[in-house]
Amino acid sequence: MELQTAAEHKQVNQALGFHWLSFAYQGLTEIPYDSILMQTDTLKVLDLSYNILDEYPFLLICSLTLILDSNNYTSHVKFPYMPSITAMCINKNKINNLPVFVEEIWQKFPNIKVLSMMNNEAAPSYFNGGSLSQYIDYRLYVISQIPGLEILDDTEVLEKERVQARKTYRLQQNSLTALHR
Repeated sequence: MELQTAAEHKQVNQALGFHWLSFAYQGLTEIPYDSILMQTDTLKVLDLSYNILDEYPFLLICSLTLILDSNNYTSHVKFPYMPSITAMCINKNKINNLPVFVEEIWQKFPNIKVLSMMNNEAAPSYFNGGSLSQYIDYRLYVISQIPGLEILDDTEVLEKERVQARKTYRLQQNSLTALHR
């Protein structure tokens, strides 16, 4: 199978009616806003993976998947309010405080359906030294705090998980809901 050239990849994406813009592996310390803003009419996926970013992306464009894998984002990153973000991948960063990070996601991305934060300390799994019970607890907590989530990491959110999450984390969810009134 032949690899597609960048031009062929762009033609395929445009034929499908969306545009994937990648700045992955560029060693960026700042987000290239000028280049991004020129693409906003059709942009659906913005990939800023494998850079040295720690600033929040300030983008207000429609129905966007944001990929921020392998950067320097911490639990205390402050994102702008972006209701257009429906999916975010922030795998392999420096997120270690789950409640702080999840609250930021819930407040700033109210329409998020897909969240992937694998390979962060705050997302325990077998692959980063976490136990099965830690992984389950992590999933239940995130599901309880972001009720509209459909996929967490690489796994669909099941109704039985939603029920268990509501039972387990009822107080935290109620306190967060009170903050948003």
